[in-house]
Amino acid sequence: MAENSDAINELVRVMEQLRAPDGCPWDRQQDHYSLKEYLREETAELLDAIDEEDDPAMIEELGDVLLQVVFHAQLAREEGRFSLDVVAKKCSEKLVRRHPHVFRESEVADVPEVLQQWEAIKRQEKRNRTSGTPSALAGGPKQLCALQRAYKMQKKAASVGFDWPAVEEVCQKIEEELNEVRQALKGGDDQFISEEIGDLLFSVANLGRFTGKNPEELLQRTVHKFEHRFSRMEELAGRDGREDLDSCTLEELNDYWEQAKRG
Repeated sequence: MAENSDAINELVRVMEQLRAPDGCPWDRQQDHYSLKEYLREETAELLDAIDEEDDPAMIEELGDVLLQVVFHAQLAREEGRFSLDVVAKKCSEKLVRRHPHVFRESEVADVPEVLQQWEAIKRQEKRNRTSGTPSALAGGPKQLCALQRAYKMQKKAASVGFDWPAVEEVCQKIEEELNEVRQALKGGDDQFISEEIGDLLFSVANLGRFTGKNPEELLQRTVHKFEHRFSRMEELAGRDGREDLDSCTLEELNDYWEQAKRG
């Protein structure tokens, strides 16, 4: 514990010096809004390191994410709003409050019950903070990418019983939405086409959620697979003396694609 405290204190001290009048001009120029893009980027780089199971990269990227937390807390402390200690204290209190089966007298049988208890406590916290009864969908961050936000929202709806009884019905809904996309395409109304494609994507995301799979992660894997195969296509075309894929016919491209799929 002491080692962690010393290291965190040193990071806070470095941040304070960077923000001091004689510190770094760039760091002194930043505010909460200008730092948003860096927080997104550092979080994405950490996720890459996790997927690659690269410990040295994880250490570096976790540090970069931690730096963003310390930076935001320093900005707030300078304005007398809150400090890193307050952030850490509130986080600890929330963890204790939402784990009564660990820190207080409460029993849960398995992971699903833990998650149900967590969501129930969250809803009660929202009731305590607001007047009236908050929506079951409240609290989902709007800054999430749309696919991940759809997944989170669908999980919240399912937690109060608004869900399909069986996976077959989810698939039927996807087929229904796909047919509506086809009808919209025939009509040629751009706004209608956009709306129906959005409905289709939402339904496909729900299929991932219903089967216990995060659609964001599934799509990320597919994008990675496509990127790998496309690079393989370029390599195969290069071996045949083609400098660019756009010099190939569609038939040739399809042939390269099939070769790439075979490895």
